[in-house]
Amino acid sequence: MRIRPARRSELPLLQDIERAAGEPFRTLGMSAVADDDPPPLVLLESYRRAGRSWVAAESLPSDTERPVGYLIADPVDDAAHIEQVSVLPTAARRGIGRALIDHLAHWAASQELRALTLTTFTDVPWNAPYYGRLGFRTLTDEELTDGLRAIRSLEKEHGLDRWPRVCMRREL
Repeated sequence: MRIRPARRSELPLLQDIERAAGEPFRTLGMSAVADDDPPPLVLLESYRRAGRSWVAAESLPSDTERPVGYLIADPVDDAAHIEQVSVLPTAARRGIGRALIDHLAHWAASQELRALTLTTFTDVPWNAPYYGRLGFRTLTDEELTDGLRAIRSLEKEHGLDRWPRVCMRREL
């Protein structure tokens, strides 16, 4: 498995990864999350051009690679904010999400950012509990930065607050 910048030709594959990664939410009664559209290609391209889009690429027998996971991030306040991290369900439990997040941590440190942040569902086993195991902690309302408050406001407008959500942070 190799973590590297996403290629323009792979952006539709990132949308496929997002759709597939959303399917398990159906088992939790969260079909609206599973049915949510993946990021549009124009948005994925903006992350790629900005150098904030990475894939976990699996080697294929034909000496080519296929993305099985991806991560996009934004600088928010003093942190690299994980906008999205998704892994194909068929590639789950192989440390791919962790590797993508660790790669982002190295990038963030090189950008002189102090932490990683994200927003996530509290009651989804592969969300907040998983990130807790990776060293993230839940932030209190008083600890939220202006940038995180703005992100949470957009999430509320998008209807994501139908299920409990939190902001989390991992210091670098």
